[in-house]
Amino acid sequence: MDHERLEALRAKYKGAGATAIADPVFAEAAGSAFDSEGRRRMPFGGLPTLLDFPAVNDLSELDIALVGIPMDLGVTNRTGARFGPRALRTIERIGPFNHGLRVTPGTHERIGDVGDVPLQSRYSLSQSMADIETEFARLHQAGLRTLAVGGDHSVTYPILKALGADAPLGMVHIDAHCDTAGPFEGEKFHHGGPFRLAVLDGVLDPARSIQIGIRGASEYLWEFSTDAGMTVVHAEAVDEMGIEALIAQVLDVIGTGPTYVTIDVDGIDPAYTPGTGTPEVGGLTPREVQRLLRGLAAANIVGGDVVEVAPQYDPSSNTAQVGAQMLFEILSLMALTHRRDSHGSK
Repeated sequence: MDHERLEALRAKYKGAGATAIADPVFAEAAGSAFDSEGRRRMPFGGLPTLLDFPAVNDLSELDIALVGIPMDLGVTNRTGARFGPRALRTIERIGPFNHGLRVTPGTHERIGDVGDVPLQSRYSLSQSMADIETEFARLHQAGLRTLAVGGDHSVTYPILKALGADAPLGMVHIDAHCDTAGPFEGEKFHHGGPFRLAVLDGVLDPARSIQIGIRGASEYLWEFSTDAGMTVVHAEAVDEMGIEALIAQVLDVIGTGPTYVTIDVDGIDPAYTPGTGTPEVGGLTPREVQRLLRGLAAANIVGGDVVEVAPQYDPSSNTAQVGAQMLFEILSLMALTHRRDSHGSK
């Protein structure tokens, strides 16, 4: 080793603490992770919250609200996603720095876990839909952007009703299933049909919606997607086109308008996310989904959710780990959008 370089490194780093970091982006990340005495919070201590952000009751203290929705009355196969929010709250060491996007969410925007939607009935699916819409309308009217953890995928419909009430949203939807079916057995509220309902209600713009990772034996149920003008990208097409081409297609579809990101963990292959109610072999890898999301850094991402984590089928906790990481990826995109909007409003 060059002696002069070694002496320079010794002069710079000998005796320096963990937070003595020159790169301003890295220094900002370290500032959010360490306290004034150079200690980090113990990941195994304290009360668990979504992505370790503080529990907050006063909405005036927030820009982005993290919300749990412990409801799975809309599933058609295995139940258990009602425990998804609790499972994701137990996952530690996600963030604070997103190295792919070079952003530390929470350093320029106020983020907090506002708890779970106050559901009035553990039995009534229709009442739960109303409760979710009411809560997200309240958060939206308070000027907050929202990032939710389900629960089954039926919960996204009332969220879209609340957030898209003023103008329809675009959508990036990662899933094994299009979820645009009609009523099943007399019930229109179920996890196989939220996006048909949202389009018909005028809160979701099908021309600005893209559904990615679609596969499995339920293809015959998704005719509405193509009839409505949604872009459907099957899982095998992702292999054929590659992630960079897929990112370009997504950006072309959603344009510059406000866009919602929704991730059903069954969009990812069950080798990585076995803890879900309707697993489908042949899905995307977590790294592919990360690359896709990070390619949307310039998009106008105003909300999102991660759904269908059912921890009782997740013996390794991999599903919850992947789900929490995807939640952080969406949050990072929302932070970038918030910063652009805040800068433009000055």
